[in-house]
Amino acid sequence: MKNKTFRNFYLFSVLGILLASFYPIYMGVSVVADMIRFGTVYAENYPKYIIPYTPIALSVLVGVALMPILLKYLKKYSLLGGSFISVAVFLTAEWILEKMVIVTRTVTGVVPVFGASKLEDWQMYMCYLPPTEFEERTWTEVDVLLGEYSPWFKLHFYAISIVLILSILNCFYGFAKMIQSKNISRRKPLIIQSIASGAFLGMCIWACYTAFYRDGNIKISGWSAFLMSVFFVLFGVTMGIYVISFTLTKKKALSLVLPAVVASIVTLVMYVGELILLSGHLYRFGSGFFFDGIPGIVLAPIDIAVILASGGVTAMIANIVRTKNA
Repeated sequence: MKNKTFRNFYLFSVLGILLASFYPIYMGVSVVADMIRFGTVYAENYPKYIIPYTPIALSVLVGVALMPILLKYLKKYSLLGGSFISVAVFLTAEWILEKMVIVTRTVTGVVPVFGASKLEDWQMYMCYLPPTEFEERTWTEVDVLLGEYSPWFKLHFYAISIVLILSILNCFYGFAKMIQSKNISRRKPLIIQSIASGAFLGMCIWACYTAFYRDGNIKISGWSAFLMSVFFVLFGVTMGIYVISFTLTKKKALSLVLPAVVASIVTLVMYVGELILLSGHLYRFGSGFFFDGIPGIVLAPIDIAVILASGGVTAMIANIVRTKNA
């Protein structure tokens, strides 16, 4: 690394990722330690949402640490290589934790009906309500929605994780290439990508600790509906901006339409994941025509509006950051 600016950028990047990853990695270490000592992790000692954040932290750390090597040998394909390696690390770490970690719930020293379960099963229940409300909640419609366990409920869970990994790596590799080449044409979308990635990560953490204040009912409050809508839109926009950063110099139709379509499709995937999680149902944001599911497709007009909003916001961002000579 002869370029001093790049060297400093790399060192600060690795240090920053290490600091940001300290707690997720600490969670992983503590869970592994409990498994070694007790053969299980007791629910009261279970760190909130070890999955997917420990695997995400490890995957991003590996991807950023390998950045100089991949930039040197893969050149313009360095981001592709780094993304492939990081996603592989994420999926491997996620699979190991899901299959090997056992969570045991106890009440005054007695194992209840739920007993011990694999981490992936435990995580399924956490998708409905935040851990702090699990014991106190009133079981209503969601009991019917739980149905039989299906690994497909993790579709949106994995989609969120991979979008985070790709968008974060895009920022680091993008700025690194910009420093090396002194070509600043991608600066605007990379800055916007950084903001969107940070905001989306923040909302993910917020959701983990609050589940956006859902109470177990299929019809949620206005505040919960607003937060979920923003989350879904931001999810799609984050991926849309990722596409924008590679289509800046393409024809206007392509540079505007493709990112918008990708954003809407990614948002739709979130709805599909929720549909699977809730056994063919979706959370309802209110009552009346605008909020009721359309026969045959389950989606309500408000859901379609959220999906289209994701693409629309992405298209507006694409129009703002397009290069003048595109």
